[in-house]
Amino acid sequence: MIPRRPEPELMLAPEQARAYAEADFAAPHEGFVDAFAEVFPGSVSGPVLDLGCGPGDVSLRFAARYPTCEVDGLDGAPAMLAVGETLMQGHPAVDRVHLAEGCLPEARGPRAPYATLISNSLLHHLHDPSALWQAVRRDGAPGALVFVMDLRRPDSTDTVQALVAQYAANDPEVLRHDFENSLHAAFTPGEVREQLAAAGLGGFEVRTTSDRHMIIYGRLPEAR
Repeated sequence: MIPRRPEPELMLAPEQARAYAEADFAAPHEGFVDAFAEVFPGSVSGPVLDLGCGPGDVSLRFAARYPTCEVDGLDGAPAMLAVGETLMQGHPAVDRVHLAEGCLPEARGPRAPYATLISNSLLHHLHDPSALWQAVRRDGAPGALVFVMDLRRPDSTDTVQALVAQYAANDPEVLRHDFENSLHAAFTPGEVREQLAAAGLGGFEVRTTSDRHMIIYGRLPEAR
């Protein structure tokens, strides 16, 4: 297994934000909501916290899928949030999505405690992954639904290069570079299980879902 190589925690460059705004992430982002619905069937209502929301596309899709919920999104990158202002214009769920700037572990959801917490592709950006699990424990209500999707680190540099060639060959250079760096920065399922055990979340499930993704999900303990 190749060693983890952390990348910058925040996407601060305007060119990065523009590249992500122009890229088509509809399938993976809708897939995130589909995967949530698979492991947590039923309705979701009330405030939802989206940690590392980026420009808010997942937040909007989640709110559209669950029309009785409101989504509070937190992200530390102003450039990404600026893209979100454009993305939300005219969206049917815009009145139920609220994005704000903030970095973990200091930032917290404005309506904590939440009964539902989600996060897409944040974990691999964090130099200290415990920041995510601490925020989940702090801002989640007892019994809250928690669903995280992230990349998983490949076992070799050859596999990294193969994945970049397969999934990002036609992307702008900035996106190919970011994808490669993110694969190197990602955690393995075993590492995530160790993080969860240390955070008192050992009952969560960690499931590999593709050649590059995993999902982490469960309910917060009822007794805190």
